[in-house]
Amino acid sequence: MSETRHIPVLLKEAITGLNIKPDGIYIDCTMGGAGHAAEILKRLSDKGHLYCFERDLDIIPGSRDRLAGIASNFTIIPENFINLKARMAELGVRQVNGVLYDLGVSSLQFDLAERGFSYHQDAPLDMRMDRQQILSAYDIVNYNSYEQLKDIFARYGEERFAAQIARRIVATREKKPIATTMELVEIVLKSVPPYVRRQDSHPAKKVFQALRIAVNNELENLEVSLNDAITLLGKGGRTVVISFHSLEDRIVKQTYRKYTEPAIPRDLPVRERDIIRKYRLVNKRVIEPTETEISVNRRARSAKMRILEKL
Repeated sequence: MSETRHIPVLLKEAITGLNIKPDGIYIDCTMGGAGHAAEILKRLSDKGHLYCFERDLDIIPGSRDRLAGIASNFTIIPENFINLKARMAELGVRQVNGVLYDLGVSSLQFDLAERGFSYHQDAPLDMRMDRQQILSAYDIVNYNSYEQLKDIFARYGEERFAAQIARRIVATREKKPIATTMELVEIVLKSVPPYVRRQDSHPAKKVFQALRIAVNNELENLEVSLNDAITLLGKGGRTVVISFHSLEDRIVKQTYRKYTEPAIPRDLPVRERDIIRKYRLVNKRVIEPTETEISVNRRARSAKMRILEKL
C-alpha cells in the first residue's frame, strides 16, 4: 500500500475554505477515500448533513464505513457529479452551504494497477472511473481515427508530439490491438525525441492524462456541475475546487470570473461602487500546497485551489 494513498490534498485549506457551519448542508462531489468528507462530517452537528457523490462503486463500501464511524448524517450518491442538480432536486435540497471538488484520479484508483491509470504498471488499458461505463481507453486507442487521437492528445494532454504518437498508434494496431498500458507506453517512447525520454517527467504522462479525461468526459462534466453547484449556494455558501492540471484550473477560473465580474458594456457609464456583485473570490491568488505537504505527498505538487462565495 502506498504511503500517500489516504492523504487528502490541501485538507486544512479546503476545510478552512468551506467555512463550515455545524448545521449546514455540504456536498463532496468527489468522495474517493472520504479524506475530505470525513473532516467535513466531523464538524457537522446532528442538524447538518453531508452529501457525497462517487461514481466508482468499488470505492464506496470502504468510504461508507469510514464515515459511519464518525456520524450518520451523511448520504452517498453513487453517481457522477454531473447529476448534482437533478439529485439534489429529488432530495428536496434547494440550497447548500458549501460544495467541494477534489478533481483528478483518486489515489485508490491510481494505486490499483488493474485500473489502467498508471504508466508505471502493466495493466489492461481501462481508465474508467466508473467500471459500469462501456467506453474505455482500449476503445479509444484501438478504434478512434488518427485525427481523433491527435486531437485528444493535443487538446486534453497539451502534448507537443500528438501527431507522431497518434500516427504510430494507428500503424501498430493494424498488426494487433494495443491492449495494455505498457504497450502504449512503449509506443509513446518510440514516438518522441530522445531528449524527451531523458526528462524528469515521464514521456507518457500527457498521453495518459488525455486518455483519462476523454474516457471519463472530465472537463465537460466539471463545467456543467460547477455551474450547477454555484447556483445551489445560499448566502455565504462557498464552492471549493482543487484541480491538478491547467485544463481543469482554466475551467474553474473562467467559471468563477463569469460570476464575479459582471459583463457591462464599455460605453455604459457605470461606477464601480454602483455594481451589485452576487459572488466574490475568497482567494484572489490561487492556493497551492506548501513544500512540507509536497514532501509528504508528491501527488499534491500540482494542486491548485480556488474558492468562490455567494454574497
